[in-house]
Amino acid sequence: MTEQHPTSTDASTTPDAPVVVAIDGPAGSGKSSVSKAVARRLGYRYLDTGAWYRALALHTLDADVDPEDSAAVIGSLDAFGGAFTVSLDPDVTAFTLGDRDVTDEIRGPRVTAVVSAVARVPEVRAWINETFRSLIAGVDRPGIVVEGRDITTVVAPDAQARILLTASEAARMARRSAEFESHPAGDVAEQLQRRDRADSRVVDFMNAADGVTTVDSTHIDFDETVDAVVRVTESLTARNSHGSR
Repeated sequence: MTEQHPTSTDASTTPDAPVVVAIDGPAGSGKSSVSKAVARRLGYRYLDTGAWYRALALHTLDADVDPEDSAAVIGSLDAFGGAFTVSLDPDVTAFTLGDRDVTDEIRGPRVTAVVSAVARVPEVRAWINETFRSLIAGVDRPGIVVEGRDITTVVAPDAQARILLTASEAARMARRSAEFESHPAGDVAEQLQRRDRADSRVVDFMNAADGVTTVDSTHIDFDETVDAVVRVTESLTARNSHGSR
């Protein structure tokens, strides 16, 4: 299912608009850590879109809303919007739900098990995507790195740099297992595969859309991946800048 947003503004030609680096990719591909490092390197803001869906999933659980009840999840959006705050500083990872710091909690297995249920609801995606576009438009630095699913095709299809960051399933499982050392490797692998299957019903996160550059990190380390994404970003933004003159 693809959301259409025909009124999006071309970020490459709007005067004084921030540079937008849109990064898509599957779970475990290193999107968050790589995107954050790229934002630091370029002096940009950083938006972790997946955190919003995870925080919404936690919000529904806390409110005893069934994540599988789409109507109830949609009905909880306004309350969630008023309660959730996030830092766009790549040096400060902080997510707050009401008065509670949920930075670590939204990454736990309890949330991971249900996040796809809320993320696949079209009305939820439309509501959250509009919030993303508002945050992008109001950024207070020269640019912003936005990472997650559907970013290159739906949220920011006119971004100056659109990148698909991917890796083999084996590499992604190994990285995700390293993040959650206290959890059995088999459980982590099963959750990643289940997430891939669920999310693939909503978005195509393994194949680059037209105009999107693929960076495969299967056989390169973290620093090399950051370097590769920065090179692609600088090349694409320079090209778009020259093309808009």
